[in-house]
Amino acid sequence: MNHLKALIMKFLMIAVVLLLILTVIYDVEIEKTLLISLALTLIAYVLGDLMIFRRAGDGASNKQSATRDSKNYVSNKHADARDPHEDHKKRNMMATIADILLSFFVIWVMGESMIKNPGEDIIQAALISALIIGVGEWFFHKYLDKNVFPEKDGHAVTNNSHH
Repeated sequence: MNHLKALIMKFLMIAVVLLLILTVIYDVEIEKTLLISLALTLIAYVLGDLMIFRRAGDGASNKQSATRDSKNYVSNKHADARDPHEDHKKRNMMATIADILLSFFVIWVMGESMIKNPGEDIIQAALISALIIGVGEWFFHKYLDKNVFPEKDGHAVTNNSHH
């Protein structure tokens, strides 16, 4: 159920951005804009959110901890790498950049194939849309950590033991 809520939220965010940019500014038909929004939502959720955001950083804290323990480091300036907030920032940055690139590519390719005489306008529209969607994705990933992938946050917290 949490994944369904997240998909609906993501679709609404993407659809609003694309309706404003593609349909209102660049005069793309609503049906085409909604189709691009749906395709982008599904592709970006699977690739950006489930594969990159959820998996990025997995085991990083454990590997760093094992490396420190094996070298008998008690404390160093890299201890913050085990902080769950730092893990979230790293995963969020990686996934947001991937979402921006993916959004640009999907909007551009689908726009080229669906819009009559798209010209350079579709590239410009895709770039603007992708950047705005990227801002929304940054906040969407925070929602995912709290509501859809709580094991990710919990996993990071349990690894943050104090010696």
